[in-house]
Amino acid sequence: MIRDYLKAGYPALLLLTQEPHRAENTLITEGWQFYSWNCLQGIREAEKPQVVDEIRDPVEALNWLGNYQDTVLLAHNLHLFIEIPEVIQAIQNGLTRWKSTGCCLIMISPAVQMRPEVEKIFHVLDLPLPSEADIFSMQQDLAKGVSLQDGNGSPVEIAADLPSARAAKGLTEFEAETAFALSLVREGRFNPKVITAVKAQMIRKSGLMEFWEPASISDVGGLESLKTYIRNRARAFEPGNEHLPKLKAILLAGVPGTGKSLTSKATASILGWPLIRLDIGALKESLVGESERRMRQATRVIDAFGESTIWIDECEKVFAGVRSSGETDAGTTASMFAHFLTWLQETRTPVLIMATANDISKLPTEFIRRFDAVFFVDLPTTEERREIIRIMNRKYNSGIPEAYAEKLQGYTGSEIEQLAKDSLFDGLHEAFSAIVPISRTMREEVTALREWAKSRARIANTPEGQELQQRKIRAS
Repeated sequence: MIRDYLKAGYPALLLLTQEPHRAENTLITEGWQFYSWNCLQGIREAEKPQVVDEIRDPVEALNWLGNYQDTVLLAHNLHLFIEIPEVIQAIQNGLTRWKSTGCCLIMISPAVQMRPEVEKIFHVLDLPLPSEADIFSMQQDLAKGVSLQDGNGSPVEIAADLPSARAAKGLTEFEAETAFALSLVREGRFNPKVITAVKAQMIRKSGLMEFWEPASISDVGGLESLKTYIRNRARAFEPGNEHLPKLKAILLAGVPGTGKSLTSKATASILGWPLIRLDIGALKESLVGESERRMRQATRVIDAFGESTIWIDECEKVFAGVRSSGETDAGTTASMFAHFLTWLQETRTPVLIMATANDISKLPTEFIRRFDAVFFVDLPTTEERREIIRIMNRKYNSGIPEAYAEKLQGYTGSEIEQLAKDSLFDGLHEAFSAIVPISRTMREEVTALREWAKSRARIANTPEGQELQQRKIRAS
């Protein structure tokens, strides 16, 4: 990957990676001598343990490179010393010499940390994470080298598994290997679910997002139009359907408490993907430029993680102030918004954004345009209320009669859930009398939302009078 740069005489490169050991294996190229330096061991030949020179001082190591020709020095963690004036001067002094002798300094670092004195000297490269083929090959090697026994002491043959290799995509070589080993210990085989659970560490370590448990689609009452839409397009992510266009983002707008967030969480179970909650408001920091950096870092983590459902709840609270951002927060929200829109448009990572909004009128037009579909989630119809009652009775062991669906006209799913919970303590009649539905307290707002949706959004609900789809089960 660096041969062309070495042939062109580049004297200094910065390789961005969190896999320094894998970098050595990847970089070695015929025609040059490769040496490795770190501040504890000194200098050794790349990929060999023997130390050839116990130079631990970074300045002396940089001067050492000037004594050779056609030599590459892989400097591990040199970025930690880049603030030292003597190191900066040694790089500047060695530049001309390295260029004339075919030598090159490669600084291996996990991030770009450059002083202005040397930032123009280094050319920045990225070491890609292991490909799916690389991970599968590593899995095959691991399967051959592991011997497991069943309960009777007989050997168990371990077979490589492509779905689990695909699940490990986005991990480093070390992370993938340890995830596979854990799967073998726990399951005696390569299990994609174990790999995904280990992969969740990427989200936790970032500190930018939360890993959530997907909801069951059986807990979502009604909304058959929306469910059908998602199920139909989920086929594009199945093997063999690579030619189908991939769904990227769905926006759910509508009355508060009608199941938008629950449906977003249940979508992950339809796809069989992990669920990640992205709270964009929590990414904001007081330091100048820090919020934008955290936003970029969050999207990089999502890209590295791969197949996942990204849930953004009540997005209008974050993006409503985009147009006035220059006056209120020095343009921070606008910068975060611009990066998110570009990423949503350009990313090729198989992710599905599920965003919810209670008041869609506050969202910028350019944001709404990025979504494949905008669904309006209305108050549940009579048939949907019956299904919600059945779900709540099963969930809380309550006893609301299905006939109550007629009395609960104008009630949201969350209000029916509250009725089920309160009825266990106060009795059904008293609990019903105590709840004032949002359709009554916010009549004007709900009416305005419905008028807006008539010609601007798809309707997620099952039409009034249409029976909900039921699974037919035969006794024999």
